[in-house]
Amino acid sequence: MSDQQRVPVGVRFKEAGKVYYFDAGEADLDVGNYVVVETSHGLEVGRVVIAPDQVLASEIKDVLKPILRIATVEDIARSRELRERASGDLRAAKRRVADDGLDMQIQSAEYNLDGSQLTFYFTAPERVDFRTLVRDLSSAFSTRVQMLQVGDRDRAKLVDGYDVCGQRLCCSSWQTAFPSVSIKMAKEQDLSLNPQKISGVCGRLYCCLTFEFDAYRELRGQMPKVGSMVSTPAGEAKVNSVNVMKKTVTLWLTEQHQVMEMPAIDLQMQYGLTVRPVELVEQIEAPLRKPAAAAEAPGAAPATGSGAPLQQGQQAPSESDADGNQKRRRRGRRGGRNRRPGAAGGG
Repeated sequence: MSDQQRVPVGVRFKEAGKVYYFDAGEADLDVGNYVVVETSHGLEVGRVVIAPDQVLASEIKDVLKPILRIATVEDIARSRELRERASGDLRAAKRRVADDGLDMQIQSAEYNLDGSQLTFYFTAPERVDFRTLVRDLSSAFSTRVQMLQVGDRDRAKLVDGYDVCGQRLCCSSWQTAFPSVSIKMAKEQDLSLNPQKISGVCGRLYCCLTFEFDAYRELRGQMPKVGSMVSTPAGEAKVNSVNVMKKTVTLWLTEQHQVMEMPAIDLQMQYGLTVRPVELVEQIEAPLRKPAAAAEAPGAAPATGSGAPLQQGQQAPSESDADGNQKRRRRGRRGGRNRRPGAAGGG
């Protein structure tokens, strides 16, 4: 079948698992239908989660395997029976690992549809030689055994459970992919930077730190940074802290020596979307204040006799004493008393 005639559908094999695409061919499928497909583990029963008319065929570049058939009642019953059987074999495999003294932990087990292959998922801190274990388990269960090592996050997804929030793990209930989480996200949300307080049952940083990170970053962009100097209606102030959820700013007024908390919207209404920093105030208003300060200074002399600005080549008048004689300015010698040898008047 050519690429123009393929009908891709999205199939999921586990709750909150990854979606795989197969070619529906001429089968009339809808969301919720169970199908039998060929995977790397053999025949498996999956559930259609993306209908053919909801998939953009242009985005799928890989060759799609065909859907073998729509799952029958017997296929679904067989899949449930093998799932219960895998639970019993999992306990037996854990006992065998403990007896052999292997540094590994088997987390989950599953059969394919025809029961020809049993896959165990395990975690281990270091590399483990499990070839003898595989032979023993294959002989005990009379089937082909495959061992796959997974990470800490995959372990939590397979085992399932509840976290401190009282809800099921996101990775086991609805989250299909693990996001990239960094300690910067916790810092942006004013959370504790202690890894033990912001880590889930998997031992890694909470995936939910990514849920509100963009909102916090957007709100902080509308507020001044902690430690910066800002210009407020009450004078210059230093930002002590910001409360993103309450949208308030705590300021230390440098002239009044007082702490004041005010809504960030009040500063935004006066200065625009962001608070005006002191550096910007000095850059704009300082040149305007200098002429006024010079005019108000006592004993200030005019620039010229007529008050007109100096022209090119014109010299400013020199100072005079009470008799009208011009005073000669003494040009200071560089170095003070330590004059250079050979200068006039030098020893």
